[in-house]
Amino acid sequence: MFLVSVATIWAVAAITPGPNFFIVVRTALEGSRNAALAVIAGVVLGTLGWGVAGWLGISALFAAAPFAYLFLKIAGGAYLLWLGAKLLWRTWQGATGAGPDVAQPGLTARQAFLSGLATNLANPKSAFFVASLFAATLPAQHSWLQGAAAVATMVLVSSLWYTFVLIVLRNPAVAGAYLRGRRVIDAAAGAIFMGFGFKLLTSAR
Repeated sequence: MFLVSVATIWAVAAITPGPNFFIVVRTALEGSRNAALAVIAGVVLGTLGWGVAGWLGISALFAAAPFAYLFLKIAGGAYLLWLGAKLLWRTWQGATGAGPDVAQPGLTARQAFLSGLATNLANPKSAFFVASLFAATLPAQHSWLQGAAAVATMVLVSSLWYTFVLIVLRNPAVAGAYLRGRRVIDAAAGAIFMGFGFKLLTSAR
């Protein structure tokens, strides 16, 4: 059944560490349960958006209007760079004593949701990946229902994976380990976000 192929390919993509994974990890470890659930909701909504976009052929729009794709890549790369720089700055402040080495003020559910959504939507390459996924898995003469089922499968896989990540990371032992190594972990996460942003910007052509 083609949905098994969709689920398998998307599961590999979801599990592979990237900006979505790291924003969920940081929020799950540092934010409240509501904030963690909200960031997952934002990431999943972004998955729904890219799924529908890929299904409707937005990649063809990007090919016809390269400036739109270029704009989204620059905006997405700049956002990821800003996110990474913010983390590195916070780490540096803690290391130099310029600021208190404590957790940031509580992230609201709305802020977490928007952060998850923005992080997911920051990479327009997702539209091409989804379009390729559908081209490889959907029957040549597929129905509207089959297309919608493929998008729903992507959303379900992402929801299950990030819920699993949340359950693991909310374990007191895991949370305690994070608090002990928070400075190093934040610095690594910041560097990773900046790396993704830089890669996106340098490929914007």
